Amino acid sequence: MTDLVALDRAHLWHPFTQQQEWVGIPPLIIASARGCTLTDIAGRDYLDAVSSLWCNVHGHRHPAIDAAVREQLDHVAHTTLLGLSHPPAILLAAALARVAPPGLSRVFFSDSGSTAAEIALKMAFQYQRQGGEPQRVRFATLTGAYHGDTLGAVSVGGIDLFHEIFRPLLFPTLALPAPVEAGGAEEAACLERALALLDEEGPTLAALLVEPLVQGAAGMKMHSPGFVRALAEKARSVGALVIVDEVAVGFGRLGTLFAVEQCGFVPDFLCLAKGISGGYLPLAATLTTDGVYARFLADPAAARQFFHGHTYTGNPLACAAGLASLALFETERTLSNVARITEDLSRAFLGLRRVPGVGAIRHRGVMAGIDVVAADGEPFDPGQRVGHRLCLAARAHGVFLRPLGDTLVVNPPLSLDPAETARLVAALRAILSEIPPRS
Repeated sequence: MTDLVALDRAHLWHPFTQQQEWVGIPPLIIASARGCTLTDIAGRDYLDAVSSLWCNVHGHRHPAIDAAVREQLDHVAHTTLLGLSHPPAILLAAALARVAPPGLSRVFFSDSGSTAAEIALKMAFQYQRQGGEPQRVRFATLTGAYHGDTLGAVSVGGIDLFHEIFRPLLFPTLALPAPVEAGGAEEAACLERALALLDEEGPTLAALLVEPLVQGAAGMKMHSPGFVRALAEKARSVGALVIVDEVAVGFGRLGTLFAVEQCGFVPDFLCLAKGISGGYLPLAATLTTDGVYARFLADPAAARQFFHGHTYTGNPLACAAGLASLALFETERTLSNVARITEDLSRAFLGLRRVPGVGAIRHRGVMAGIDVVAADGEPFDPGQRVGHRLCLAARAHGVFLRPLGDTLVVNPPLSLDPAETARLVAALRAILSEIPPRS
């Protein structure tokens, strides 16, 4: 263990991590996992309350997904989709087209949520140019948006803490106001202003890009299905395409296989990643319509094809995992379990709302954000790192959590059972009772 800790501190640069602080905290090094439980190198167990960054769907080491990946290893671990094809990619593309909202029949694979969003941006841009509207070069996005960490995805992001330093490298976008909570006067005011902005800037817009129902990285900010639908309808009325980014919310997290099903429309693009492989291997997909696809068809000499691709696009092992994961939604009635988790968390949050120091709790499906505030109801100074400290405290209760500032994020695997739900809630209650005073 000592050797691993020393090697970690000497060589491994962790994402979204202040390394100066990291070296002063005993690292949690995971040696194995099963179901919803992570086990560290000292043999201690932790409930994976954030689904290994919101991607694990059916639990770790699920026998069906394990078997699918092992079987594929006996055939081929990787072969390119540039000039070739292979059965897992073909079958997963067909399966995704079958379960996606009607009309999303074309599937472009990539490696991450960032690339899924980048591909949709580039496709929308090229679609407009090849349709005789070269002035459509801008994208409308929501304030607080997060679509990944590559430069195009950062350009359409809206979290200054993450993105501000890169501003000189980014292309400009149209920022639309978004509410913190669904429904009510704030959402209505945001929608009114957003619709006006779309009207004003419509002729220059290539597409609207939105995370439906929950803006996860913004701190679990939420809006209603009607908010998303109204934005989409307005965008289309001014000639813009609609991109729905379900990297975080797709594959059952909000109660339906895809969140946009609750919004009453079919987008032009659907971006998927995280749970697409069950949380096993890096994989992403950008789905679009035959109408969009057709605009890229021409004689090769016309150079209208989509010039984009990655070495590991549609990796066979990842696609095999994805096929197995999709099948489990039916055989294990995954969405029924999501409904049960949702109800259990809703009841638990009624009690947690009465705990001193708990501010707002925003909750939809298995995703929730719990705001931690001082005794007077005001936010803590960010320098106190209260959310971070509480998540460290959760480890002593056998739960692994990650904060977004002073918002505690809850986003467990969809296989969480009632006993694990109770364990998670007990840990939350325990750490929330330890909220420190304002310094």
